Amino acid sequence: MARTPKGFRDCFGIEVAERGRILSLIAEVYDRYGFDPLESPAVETVESLGKFLPDLDRPNAGVFAWQDDEDANWLALRYDLTAPLARVYAQHRNELPTPYRRYAMGPVWRNEKPGPGRFRQFYQCDADTVGSASPAADTEICAMLCDALECIGVSRGDYIVRINSRRVLNGVMEVAGILDPSKPERFAEERGIVLRAIDKLDRLGHRGVRALLGEGRRDESGDFTEGARLSDDQADMVMGFVEAGRPDISATLARLRELTSGSDTGATGVDELERIGESLDVQGYGSNRIEIDPSVVRGLGYYTGPVFEAELTFDITDEKGRRRRFGSVAGGGRYDDLVKRFTGQEVPATGISLGVDRLLAALRARGVGGAMTGPVLVTVMDRDRIGDYQAMVAELRGAGIRAEMYLGNPRNFGSQLRYADRRDCPFAIIQGTDERARDCLIVKNLALGKRLATEIASNEEWRNQPAQREIPRADLVSEISGCIGAAKRMR
Repeated sequence: MARTPKGFRDCFGIEVAERGRILSLIAEVYDRYGFDPLESPAVETVESLGKFLPDLDRPNAGVFAWQDDEDANWLALRYDLTAPLARVYAQHRNELPTPYRRYAMGPVWRNEKPGPGRFRQFYQCDADTVGSASPAADTEICAMLCDALECIGVSRGDYIVRINSRRVLNGVMEVAGILDPSKPERFAEERGIVLRAIDKLDRLGHRGVRALLGEGRRDESGDFTEGARLSDDQADMVMGFVEAGRPDISATLARLRELTSGSDTGATGVDELERIGESLDVQGYGSNRIEIDPSVVRGLGYYTGPVFEAELTFDITDEKGRRRRFGSVAGGGRYDDLVKRFTGQEVPATGISLGVDRLLAALRARGVGGAMTGPVLVTVMDRDRIGDYQAMVAELRGAGIRAEMYLGNPRNFGSQLRYADRRDCPFAIIQGTDERARDCLIVKNLALGKRLATEIASNEEWRNQPAQREIPRADLVSEISGCIGAAKRMR
């Protein structure tokens, strides 16, 4: 049976084209900020990927991995574009500038349980600065994220970039007694569960997160997820952190200072958030685009400082007909320890990753991004005149117009029009024996004809409509160019 593996999918014309358009627009923004492109292999060693994967209950921690027959090393498909960057920088750091600013785009793979809208292969689009500990680098990433979203068609007011700091959460956990700076390995498993629980707040709600901080949670299917087994007091303190957001940034920061009182790490994190917020505000990225939100922690374990998440704030209708907020489309943060695994020395780094497939779905939900239409179809009326029809196609292509000649059996003209309909062709070019004798051709406006067919009630009305008209053969390119231009202006 011909079928795709579970959790994977085939992508066709319009989706592939729209993805390419989005990537191109985002690349222009990253380039404008001075970031350079980087391509790294889809396959890395498991050692290079590290132990920071999101699914800790599966072999190889949620990656697609296999053992190399030649040197017995374990290899894996990359699960994101950040861990490979750490390897690239460590390997080539002597040739790279400091700081090194790069962007990367491509598919990543997760060996996780697939579900509705959740696939094992998807596209990411990243930008990172390696080698700078300045909060200005984090500020720049957040500003660039706003610019990228607006560049691809997400309107201001339809998104919010939320910022928090892992240092603040670490301060809270230190005060709660589940993080000992002198013995960082103690309670590491519990802290990992806390991170992943808070990261699922939008899906599980406060009650679900609270359950995971305690004994655990059983979902609707009956599956049970072990909790962090915190005491009630410890869980209350963590939930106090999650719920620390206030309408005013200064009030939020004041509440975070209360929760981290006694922790130098927590105080440093709050100060950092304050500087980032002030810097963004000065640049014009105010609370209508960026806010401090303590509930943002990011589930991956390698973040060490500020973390960011972009959420689309408009509602959509899900597959069950329910109204819900679209949700997160990008995330990232500071990861100062990731390169250290290779070099033994701390190398500061910060970055962001956009989920391209999620962005595509969001733009479709908002009706943004014109649908790709099929090519202009040159029909075949006479088998002996293939060269003439090919010449028409060549002229259209030479003018930058997407065009093709019908390659099926031309005997049935209805089949050619049905083909054009399936291809969503905007125009069909027709030249039979009579038209050739008059050195003209017929342009059939298929898009207009399709629309008029639902609106016109009589033959007389149809005859008065311009869905089909005769033009001189020499006017082919100018006529089609004008029609396409007019259609674009009407969108």
